[in-house]
Amino acid sequence: MNVDHLEQTLIAAKKAGVLRFVNITTFHALDNHGSEYARSKRAALDILNGEKNIEITNIFLPAAYGDEFAGKLVVVKKAPALLRPAVLTFLTALLPTVHVDELVRFLSGELGSKPQSILLAKSQDKNIIYKIGKRLIDVLFSVAVITLAGWILAIVWVLVRLGSPGPGIFAQERVGQNGKTFTCFKFRTMKTGTKQAGTHEMTADAITGIGTFLRKTKIDELPQVLNILRGELSLVGPRPGLPVQTKLTEERQAHGVFSVLPGITGLAQINGVDMSDPERLARLDAQYIAQRGLLLDLKIILATFLGRGQGDKVRT
Repeated sequence: MNVDHLEQTLIAAKKAGVLRFVNITTFHALDNHGSEYARSKRAALDILNGEKNIEITNIFLPAAYGDEFAGKLVVVKKAPALLRPAVLTFLTALLPTVHVDELVRFLSGELGSKPQSILLAKSQDKNIIYKIGKRLIDVLFSVAVITLAGWILAIVWVLVRLGSPGPGIFAQERVGQNGKTFTCFKFRTMKTGTKQAGTHEMTADAITGIGTFLRKTKIDELPQVLNILRGELSLVGPRPGLPVQTKLTEERQAHGVFSVLPGITGLAQINGVDMSDPERLARLDAQYIAQRGLLLDLKIILATFLGRGQGDKVRT
């Protein structure tokens, strides 16, 4: 159904002179790993992406629901009528969803003016449970780092100071939510006087002796708990770029990435995509925003602690 039937329908559409082929698929197709179901969805996308003779629009959906609930959301239907809105809010804080009316509104619009690929999901910006849960994770993480590992931070600060001339903490302007700049704090891993540029533009000899270890273990990121407590960062979100990275800023503006708080780690980072590829990075950042949920945030946090993603790579 996911591959052969789609290909047959595509052939029939071209024979009938259809100008645009709309493929309504699932967020599963965006998962590079996943199940056999997800692989079949990606195989269908490969067929469509190779098509040159008809306009293609791919619409990616999370769990969809209407006035009735089924699948993952069937538990809403089982709750008392008065509690259903609260249960739905809780479940949608965990996983992204979309109401079928939103899909109808989108399909009723002018598809020709839309991008080829659309991720359609209910925004988490108005989900109070998601906002409280995400902030709680941020604060608990920050407090845990300060109270349980404060002595380690102090030792690292001393080692950075002794390892090379310069301050222990590196303060740098980054582009945050709504495009506003803020001062981001990290342990210094570069030699003093290194130019302000993306890490991928640096050479390995710019990194201090202890800096290599700090970057590999991600310990250099820990001072950013101060940014979290100040409300400038979240634990999970798009990694904030530098003001001088104009191409990245432009791509993120085009994809609406600045609508959310940046983060210490994110979906792009655990998939090995860094700032050397601004277009792909901005697309993955936008994908994270559409797929946001407390379960995805926890999955990204766990993947980061298990060592997935090593940050921006320097030039060799």
